[in-house]
Amino acid sequence: MSRLKGQTERDTRAGFRAERKDCAASVPQGLLKAARRSGQLNLSGRNLSEVPQCVWRINVDIPEEANQNVSFGATERWWEQTDLTKLIISNNKLQSLTDDLRLLPALTVLDIHDNQLTSLPSAIRELENLQKLNISHNKLKILPEEITSLRNLKSLYLQHNELTCIPEGFEELNLEDLDLSNNRLTSVPARFSSLSSLVRLNLSSNQLKSLPAEMSRMKRLKHLDCNSNLLETIPSELASMESLELLYLRRNKLRSLPEFPTCRLLKELHVGENQIEMLGAEHLKHLNSILVLDLRDNKLKSVPDEITLLESLERLDLSNNDISSLPYSLGNLHLKFLALEGNPLRTIRREIISKGTQEVLKYLRSKIKDDGPTENNSVTRTAMTLPSESRVNIHAITTLKILDYSDKQATLIPDEVFDAVKSNIITSVNFSKNQLCEIPKRIMEMKEMISDVNLSFNKLSLISLELCMLQKLTFLDLRNNLLNSLPEEMESLVRLQVINLSFNRFKILPEVLYRIPALETILISNNQVGSIDPQKMKMMKNLATLDLQNNDLLQIPPELGNCVNLRTLLLDGNPFRVPRAATLVKGTAAVLEYLRDRIPT
Repeated sequence: MSRLKGQTERDTRAGFRAERKDCAASVPQGLLKAARRSGQLNLSGRNLSEVPQCVWRINVDIPEEANQNVSFGATERWWEQTDLTKLIISNNKLQSLTDDLRLLPALTVLDIHDNQLTSLPSAIRELENLQKLNISHNKLKILPEEITSLRNLKSLYLQHNELTCIPEGFEELNLEDLDLSNNRLTSVPARFSSLSSLVRLNLSSNQLKSLPAEMSRMKRLKHLDCNSNLLETIPSELASMESLELLYLRRNKLRSLPEFPTCRLLKELHVGENQIEMLGAEHLKHLNSILVLDLRDNKLKSVPDEITLLESLERLDLSNNDISSLPYSLGNLHLKFLALEGNPLRTIRREIISKGTQEVLKYLRSKIKDDGPTENNSVTRTAMTLPSESRVNIHAITTLKILDYSDKQATLIPDEVFDAVKSNIITSVNFSKNQLCEIPKRIMEMKEMISDVNLSFNKLSLISLELCMLQKLTFLDLRNNLLNSLPEEMESLVRLQVINLSFNRFKILPEVLYRIPALETILISNNQVGSIDPQKMKMMKNLATLDLQNNDLLQIPPELGNCVNLRTLLLDGNPFRVPRAATLVKGTAAVLEYLRDRIPT
């Protein structure tokens, strides 16, 4: 009964009775009863225009069942039940919250995202136990200073509001996760550097022209997202952010790549869609741990030999630059993905580029001078004389971790190819340019290792279940086959990021692709695809590239414009009339905006 101490001797049931009928209409009594037991109440998506009083007073008023002649069991004694610690009232129509918020001092989680809030009550300062606050997708123009009193707050989500500034004292919070993306911020206060516990900071889609050098003091920061701003330079001091692992700087106005001499843990650097003209050794020599380097849509004219310093690099995106040649030494990197489309390359034929990453790397290695004949070359020359060994590229297996039996015009893969793997670790398989009508069953022997499979330029008409069991698969090339469907079992390929289905016989986008969550790139050009499902595609949160060129699309559904994660959408060569060619040449963002404007209201 302690929570009723201090109340005046009024009839505590009065008011409760008056409001009970209205409350029951929007919040079922059973839901409140369950919330008193669990300490959690979810009122998301109930079309509420205000929070009912019974919610604010859930730990103050005597519940209705206590006013009835009911004998309570030990598990139902309302006076022994827990205080509300988690309240979710997202996806409603709330325009304001009242100071009655103070009646829930035990809250650790408050989720009010996707409403119409323009302000927060000052009483929010009394939620001293609050650890997670989600106010995203509202209409906040300012934050109350009282929010700086929430010293236990760890996660604060403010994305998709109308904020133009951050209140004084904000830096005194002990935040670990802060999302300020999609607001109207024009600057980041230098005092932000005092957020010393911050691990993740999202500042994307604002109007930032610079970052304060003081941010370098954020020694625990691992993830910094500054995509879609107006940044022209990055302060050199940021290079001393020792814990930084992921840095996103896409869609800014950078003219040069920042140098990161002390960012030893940096794993991903995304600087695509900027105005970077030069890539030098000084920019690369300290990126010892880099796995992903995104340089697409810049103005690079060359790639330095020092690119080979990035020994850990797995993904390199150089598409849509002005690069005319590549250093042959690039072939020595163990890349899983190399994007070169949209460059005026003169030293590599387009047909080689179209064969995929491993073929490009293989070509570059073959051009390296002064190394003498490679084992690969000697193998080719002795193919007729040493049949037991000539078909197997031992060098590729032991050094490059590639099982390569490509360009043999073979109808099956000999057992000796698989036998040659022995105890070696194999991450890539290349059986392209053969006459295979089915996927070799022995590929299953490497299911715990393979991440990259190239079966392009064969005669496959169906995909066997063996392929669906390669659960570490991230890249799959099935170009130039006879496929018209994919098995539902491919849904188990939960790590698959890139699939190339170009030059096959698909009439629809295979349904199973919509259910592979990690997919980032779908290439299905030069088929007979006549329809796509934009609603299912919108759920593919990671999909960034969709190539539908040269298909049979008679119309492009306007709802496709809602797939805002798409960075590259290729639609040329289809028989639709709109969008017109003049719109298509403006690029993906313009096409998506055009489609969104035509969604029926």
